[in-house]
Amino acid sequence: MDQGFRLREATTEDADVLADVHTRARTAYYTAGGLPEDQLTDPSAWGQRRDAWARVLAAPTRATVVAEDTDGTVVGLLSAGPPHHEDLDASTAYELYQIGVLPHVWGRGVGAALHRAFIMRAAAAGSTEGVLECWASNARAQSFYLRNGWRPDGTRRPGPLDHDYVRLRLKLVPHGT
Repeated sequence: MDQGFRLREATTEDADVLADVHTRARTAYYTAGGLPEDQLTDPSAWGQRRDAWARVLAAPTRATVVAEDTDGTVVGLLSAGPPHHEDLDASTAYELYQIGVLPHVWGRGVGAALHRAFIMRAAAAGSTEGVLECWASNARAQSFYLRNGWRPDGTRRPGPLDHDYVRLRLKLVPHGT
């Protein structure tokens, strides 16, 4: 138990709750970046996210972790695995696809604990670097990742509101060294 929550591996039964946490967390950061909420809360999009999480949970190469509050409510998630970027070597890079934390628990250490879980998994896989993409207008996430040693590598791709997704990298120490 860490500050009133615990981490556990996600199971196939978590697809609905992962879609919910994902929807609520992304709504918070996209609206803070200026995207209208009505573009984010479409019920059909939630169903698509639920189906996507079901696929993620079935994928053997993906790591998915949830953070549960003391009452068992899922308040955060981590998804990670091999890099999706063709210019990265999957034998040395491990991608943090997403850390999502419900806004009402921001500041309680949930994101930091999920980040540590990512580092442990990446190091155990023998990876020497982490990689992630972050929306340039998500100032809270940008600050979090910079505080944790991530640095932009200059790679960008188009994102909402003409604000790019920026790629960040983190040097890792392989497990056992």
